[in-house]
Amino acid sequence: MKLLPYGMDSLRLLAFILLILPFLALLGFGMAWLWQHGFLLFWAFVMLLCSGLGYGLQQWLLRRDRKLLAEAATEPNPEWPLSADDAWQQVQTLAESCKPEDWPLEKGDWILKLGQRAMETVARCYYPDVEKPLLELTVPHTLLVIERAGHDLRRDVTENIPFSNRLTIGDLFRMQRWRNRAEQVFNVYRAGRAIVNPIDALLGEAWRHLRERSFLQARDELHRWFLRTYIRKVGYYAIDLYSGRLALTDDEPVTSRTSQSSADMDNLDKIQNAAGSIEEPLRILVLGRTNAGKSSLINALFGKLTTVSDILPDSTQMLKPFVLSREGLTQALIFDTPGYDSEYFDTKQLQFAAQDVDLILWVSPANRPDRQTERDCLDALRIFQSTQMNRRPPPLLVVVSHIDRLRPTGEWCPPYDLMHPKNTKAANMRAAVHAVADDLAMPVDHVIPVCLMENHSYNVDDALWAAILNCQEEALKIRLLRCVDEKKKTENWTLLRRQMINAGRLLRRLPEMLDKQNASNK
Repeated sequence: MKLLPYGMDSLRLLAFILLILPFLALLGFGMAWLWQHGFLLFWAFVMLLCSGLGYGLQQWLLRRDRKLLAEAATEPNPEWPLSADDAWQQVQTLAESCKPEDWPLEKGDWILKLGQRAMETVARCYYPDVEKPLLELTVPHTLLVIERAGHDLRRDVTENIPFSNRLTIGDLFRMQRWRNRAEQVFNVYRAGRAIVNPIDALLGEAWRHLRERSFLQARDELHRWFLRTYIRKVGYYAIDLYSGRLALTDDEPVTSRTSQSSADMDNLDKIQNAAGSIEEPLRILVLGRTNAGKSSLINALFGKLTTVSDILPDSTQMLKPFVLSREGLTQALIFDTPGYDSEYFDTKQLQFAAQDVDLILWVSPANRPDRQTERDCLDALRIFQSTQMNRRPPPLLVVVSHIDRLRPTGEWCPPYDLMHPKNTKAANMRAAVHAVADDLAMPVDHVIPVCLMENHSYNVDDALWAAILNCQEEALKIRLLRCVDEKKKTENWTLLRRQMINAGRLLRRLPEMLDKQNASNK
């Protein structure tokens, strides 16, 4: 059987022409009838109007689909440390610069090359001085990134691309091959129609241009979304890996109690320790100058006398933990400290402790306007935290104590409306809050005035607890990073132990395996 150019069967081509010939004849007779009765221009106007409305509807659908796809885009993880911000920005830049024409889906090598480029983009941010930073990955971690990214991408493609669960990769290749051949046949038809009926050909070309433009825009938009989603997914888990959040083992919950918190819990009395859970507690650090009211604040947070009310602030114990359990708050360990102006205060130990806390309460007395030393200590803490790129700084609340000692000192009739002060006491309290916020470079809404007098506590159970609970979500993110670091450290030793045990078993069985192999060869 003789084949035409491009591998087309002549008999199949003849069968196709015979099938469409009646429709072509009907189209020609219809155009002639419209011409004879003077309806051709009216028909052309209606066709252009319908084409314009259809094109407008296609554009609206395109914008709607673009919005839906944008909502399905991968977002950065708010639990990442500060070092991940620049890496995610690089991933976003790569995704935005990705063009569909540069990465045709019908070529099977795009998935490896584009994934490698995304991985290298992230690796370069963490290893800028290494010639080939991608080689710094271990094989299990590389497979884990591919596994996680593939899992998320499969879900997004299934939910957002029509018929993705029906069309096979072979179907896509066959569709592309038949599409090219169909376009060649259709080009011959277009040339013939231009010769036979130029007006009809002109109107048909205009309608086809609008139709194809809408279709191509929708196709390119979907293609672009797919490529960007793939880059973001790979980049997301690569950042998870390099920032230390991607663990190889999932044997235990990530937020299980760390060894440091376990040691702190062991130092407590039996009654407090019995109330503990296996989950990692929040770690809250109370700081401030001597006699600022740190121990009294802890008493007030418990709602009952938990520490000794007349405890000496200048204790030789740098961090004194207490278990704090109240409704609405994840179980916490709250640490009392000596004043930063005390001889027992150790700046290096404070920085070490601040690395492993999830919330900081800074107590500043309202009746002490000399706050420069407080500001210096806070600034030193902030500078230290900014150098810890693998962590995020914990939320900080400033508790303004001794507001009852503000003028007039003899007056104390709570509650006070600080937003709209109606007397001198309330006005002075409001001024003190703003002064503390300015002196310590803190937002006003993070500065809470309280009274810590025994049996006369004020603004603790409402304003201060509300501020602590508002910070709880951010504190839990800080806790997660701590727990992940702890799990990564223990994971290395656990995996090494398993690997050595399995290697020993293999070596023990090796002679038996070699004997069986030699026997089978004979």
